[in-house]
Order: sequence, then C-alpha cells, then structure tokens
Amino acid sequence: MRFRYAICSVLAFCGAIGASLDAADWPQWRGPGGNAVAPDETLPIKWTATENIAWKAPLAGAGVSTPIVSGDRVFVTSQIGAGVRREGNHPRLVQGSDAAAQGERALAGAAVSDPSKTFFVVEAFARTDGKRLWERRIEAEGTLTPVHDKHNLATPSPVSDGTHVFAWFGTGQILALNGDGTIVWQRHLGKEIAPFDIQWGHGSSPALYNDLLILLCDHSSASYLLALDKKTGKERWKVDRGKGRSSYSTPLVIEGPFGAEVIVNSSERLDAYDPRTGTFLWHTGDANRFPIPSPVFHDGVIYASRGYRSGPYMAIRPGGRGDISATHVAWLVGTGAPYVSSILYYDPTPARATQRERAGGIVYMANDVGVLTAVDAATGERIWQERVDGVFSASPVAGAGHVYFVSENGDTVVLEAGVPAARSVRGGEEAGRPPQIVSRNSIGERAVASPAIANGRIFIRTDSSLFCIGR
Repeated sequence: MRFRYAICSVLAFCGAIGASLDAADWPQWRGPGGNAVAPDETLPIKWTATENIAWKAPLAGAGVSTPIVSGDRVFVTSQIGAGVRREGNHPRLVQGSDAAAQGERALAGAAVSDPSKTFFVVEAFARTDGKRLWERRIEAEGTLTPVHDKHNLATPSPVSDGTHVFAWFGTGQILALNGDGTIVWQRHLGKEIAPFDIQWGHGSSPALYNDLLILLCDHSSASYLLALDKKTGKERWKVDRGKGRSSYSTPLVIEGPFGAEVIVNSSERLDAYDPRTGTFLWHTGDANRFPIPSPVFHDGVIYASRGYRSGPYMAIRPGGRGDISATHVAWLVGTGAPYVSSILYYDPTPARATQRERAGGIVYMANDVGVLTAVDAATGERIWQERVDGVFSASPVAGAGHVYFVSENGDTVVLEAGVPAARSVRGGEEAGRPPQIVSRNSIGERAVASPAIANGRIFIRTDSSLFCIGR
C-alpha cells in the first residue's frame, strides 16, 4: 500500500507542475520534485575553476537566487544597484574566528550608472554553451527593504512551468515572462497589499501547483499565503496568517493521503494548507526566530528542519488535522540542524529498483561551521559526521549516487552517498555503509546560491558568474 501511495504521489505531483516540463529539467528551487534530487545517472565529481567546466557566463547583476533549467535554457535573476543595507550589526554564521577567511563576506553589488536607481533583471542562457539569449530589466519601485549584506533583493529563485518563467523580488514585484523574455503580466504586492518589511529582506521563492502560483509573505506588517492564477496574475485565494510572523522559507507542495498539502515553515510553527482552496489543515512545532530552511518529501514522509542556530529537525507523516504533534511526528531531534541551508533526503538506489531492493534513505545536512551530518531517515539516529572547512549557506543537492555541498568560498564537497544499516537489499541484509568524501572542488569564486542539476551537468551561481560543470 505504501509503495502504491508513493507512485500515486509522484504521478500527481508531476501532473501538477506542468506537462511540458522535461524530467531532466531543474525548474524551481530544489529541483523538479522540490527535493533537490536529480534523476541523472552520471554527474561530474571532480573539477577546478578551469577543468571540467563546460562553460562560464558573466551575470548582469548580483544575487543569491538559484539558477533554474527549463528545456534548452537556464534562467537567473539578479539585482543591479547597491540597494539598502540594514543598519546595525550583521550577524555571521562563523563564530569566534575570521569569517572572511572562510568565504563569509558581503555580497558584491553590480554598479549602475545612476546610483539612485536599482534594477531587477532576469537573464536567459543557452543550456548547451552559455550564450546569453536575452535579458529583461525592470526598475525597483517604492522604498527598498533594507537587507543583510550577504544577500540582496534578488534572493527568491525563479520557477518555470515549461512555458513561462515567474520571477519574484524582495520589494514584492513579481512578473511572468514568455520564453523570449516578453512580460506576460506583473504585479507589485508590496504596494497592493502590504510592504515587504521582513528583517534582513524577503527570501521565500514561488511554488507552482496546477494553475496556481503560491507565494508566502510572512512579514512584520502583514503575514499571508497567496495563490495567483499563473496565466493572469489574478488572485485566486488569500489566507491571512496574522501579524508578527516571519519566514524566509519556500513553501513545499506535496501529495498527502487525502489530497495535496502545502507545507509552510514560519517563525510560529510548521503549518499545512490545502493548495486548492487555502483551507488550513494542520500544524506542529514550537516558535523559531529565523525559519529559513524548506522541507522535503519522500515516500509519504515530510523531512523538515526549522532553522536558526542548531535548531530541531524531524520526520512528519502528512494527512493530519489540527495539532498533529502527538499523532503524526514520526521522530524529532531537538538540536543540530543548519541555520540557513535545508536538509536533504537521498537514497542512492537506482529508480528502476523495486521496493524490495531499495536500500533506504539518509538525511544529509551541513551546519553553519562546516560539520556535515548524515542521519538514518527511518529513525533520525546519526550514522556519520565529519567536520570540513567552510561556511555552508547553500542547500545540498544529490544525484548519481553522490551528494554535493557548496560552501561560500566556492568549494564543493562531494560525498559518495551512504546506506543505512540493517536494510533489506536484494533480499538480504547489509551492515550499512557510511557516506565518504570523494572530492573537494574549487571554482575560486564566492557562492551562496544553491546549485542546480540538469542533463548531466551542475550549475553553480557565484557573485558574478554562472558556471556549468561537466563535459
């Protein structure tokens, strides 16, 4: 029954994000299923700034949004112009040592001829050779939200349904574009509904479900979850979430046992809604000051971390109603999760393997000070941990039996994925195999954005460049 439910979930989700998407695309933050796992059978595991690089393209502006891949194109959003730096102290992930030496420093802004103006830009590159196909700029309107100096107002990642690209920026400006860069519609939620006044600047990316574009706006003056018609930009439903909430996390749409659910990580708790109507479904978890990570979903289980310093992480069964803390939380570890980056579930068993042959999954994470951790997805018990140099804000990705962690100094630590102990594999029992570091690869440029994977290549966005890694 569980296997049948998992297959139905995958089919329903694939139908929800658009039939025109290719299985090898990376059309949104954290990939085609929102789980940061690529279907590729081979991926590069070693490279340098000049070796095993398919191409490198300069970017028009700066930002920390993830590049997305749809069809034969790669789309990247950026900001041109300095913007506004928030007053006061800007906390760093590195504590008690030289943060800059480990790559943690301010985002380099792109200059503009008129310093009084700031622009947002969407660029399209050819996936095969990195040629810039077009660039679309819009001027930032209204009062600019002050941000942390490690990012800017081009932090949300774009999303594509295979026909249109939807780009959202930290002022509340959102636009839909055709594949040739023509603007189909645009709105300014910061003017129409409430200012985007969240501390350190807006970070949540859009999520697609069927014909809806779902946007999380948990800010000081107004907190709400909004669904727009992706074809017209018109409001389909809006849920008031009260004042005082904050979230930098991207909503995750899953297919639960009783229908679709959209999962939201916010400062008050984890919430779930029906993405078709906005109806509230369930909640769990305690308050958390800076909820940044996004959850992932696999085989009927939600794996979530809350963010902030050494916060909790957990496994949750969807389908509940009301407070599900005592009924649907499979396991919970109270501390140890990353501040910024999201966790990853990965089972390296090939997709064509039967349920009986599957080895079982591991949850991977990289914390603020360079500690990589792997825990058994079935129990939450730690099975491996190792400290590496670096600061990790980017969320890990996986594919072809490997897990990739990108640090802020531009290094990518590559793990050979492990196997949990005492799992049934091809009818027998294995003792398990811990993950193993197989390489560390530097591109020599600062990288805060999470990477993307498509068609056997890895795409890494730095302060000023877009790298395509692979043959």
